[in-house]
Amino acid sequence: MSARGHFSSRLGFILAAAGSAVGLGNIWGFPTKVAENGGAAFVVMYLIMAFLLAYPVLMAELIIGRAKQSNMIDALQKISGNAIGTITGSIGAITVILILAFYSIVAGWMISYLVDSVVSITSLSIPWLTDDSINRNLLFTGLFLILTGVVVIGGVSNGIERWSVRLMPTLLILIISLIVYVSTLEGAAQGWKAFLVPDIERVLDPALMVDAMGQAFFSMSLGVGTMLVYGSYVQKQENLPQLGASVALVDIGIAVLAGMLIIPAMYVALANGVEIYDNGQLISGPTLIFTVLPSLFATMGYIGTFVAFVFFLLMVIAALTSSISMLEVPVAYLVDSKNVKRKKATVLLSAVVFTLSAVIILKFDLLFDFVITLTTVYSQPLLGLVLCIFAGWVWKRNEILAELKQGNENIEQGLFWKIWPMYVKFVCPAVITFMFYRSVIS
Repeated sequence: MSARGHFSSRLGFILAAAGSAVGLGNIWGFPTKVAENGGAAFVVMYLIMAFLLAYPVLMAELIIGRAKQSNMIDALQKISGNAIGTITGSIGAITVILILAFYSIVAGWMISYLVDSVVSITSLSIPWLTDDSINRNLLFTGLFLILTGVVVIGGVSNGIERWSVRLMPTLLILIISLIVYVSTLEGAAQGWKAFLVPDIERVLDPALMVDAMGQAFFSMSLGVGTMLVYGSYVQKQENLPQLGASVALVDIGIAVLAGMLIIPAMYVALANGVEIYDNGQLISGPTLIFTVLPSLFATMGYIGTFVAFVFFLLMVIAALTSSISMLEVPVAYLVDSKNVKRKKATVLLSAVVFTLSAVIILKFDLLFDFVITLTTVYSQPLLGLVLCIFAGWVWKRNEILAELKQGNENIEQGLFWKIWPMYVKFVCPAVITFMFYRSVIS
């Protein structure tokens, strides 16, 4: 078996794990869900779901990963001692590969618009960059997967950590700069009101609650083994509850920052004559990112070209910090269990993901929304449920405590240990099951 890498510092892990969580699920998905679900009402429920459900499941993954020093498939097999763990881990690996397949397509769109913004600075126009076509989608999806593979080939400290400590601060600087600029424009105040003032009657809307749970799981990369694998690279002396809290707070914080950018920007677009409503509802999804906002940038003259460049650079960085963690999940399995060289494993799995992406592109109307729903609405919450069962019911409690004590000898007297074991055993499975049931019947 190949020697396992480790994060060289606490900051490196926090930025890498937060980078995994901070992807398009935050920068694009969170504001989109806010727009779809009545603004601040969704923000309130998202924060509740993130702290009450996503964080406990995040901790389950981190603890399992560090204790078993394995990828998801092997770690769950070691806990269960039978094929159930192997099957569950395999489903997680398949799910993350499918997520990366559609994710890479969207990230490819971001790169094409980024290139278009660069070309626009020179006053040239290449409509092909922003026109939807099979060739464009294949080219930029492949380019994005190459960027992802280059980072993963570098390994834990020289690849994932090295790039995360550079990309994450850059991402924060870009998003805060854009928030400040957009907030000075006409219409932004109305957007801030929509984002910050909740419609109390909608907070407990079952459909909104289901969307909030799914968003919390997806944006924190839960259920598919990314945090489990990253946990396996954490040094034994680190305090896991503190690390997990740091990751969750950074993820939630950037999701909220994304909302502070996108929602006011939509109302700025409205003030500039851009249509932001469709049948009385705020436009969301791809139309928001690739039609509404570019239309806004076009009304801003030369400065709009620069703003477009910064915005799509932000989106590409966010996509990349997540994709490297997703690709690492199956790569870690081949490296750990099959003794495949990291470079070979990365190239092989990148090719597999690209092939799946190509199939989705060729059958886009049939497969794109289907794969997203299958993985993020159904598979991720169910995998999160199973991880809670493993951590709460299957794995021996004294082994969990022993693992946590390596980073904090007094953990048993702390609030985390007094709450988390029972919470992940009873509360999380019950709530996830109920919310999943609601998502199915709706």
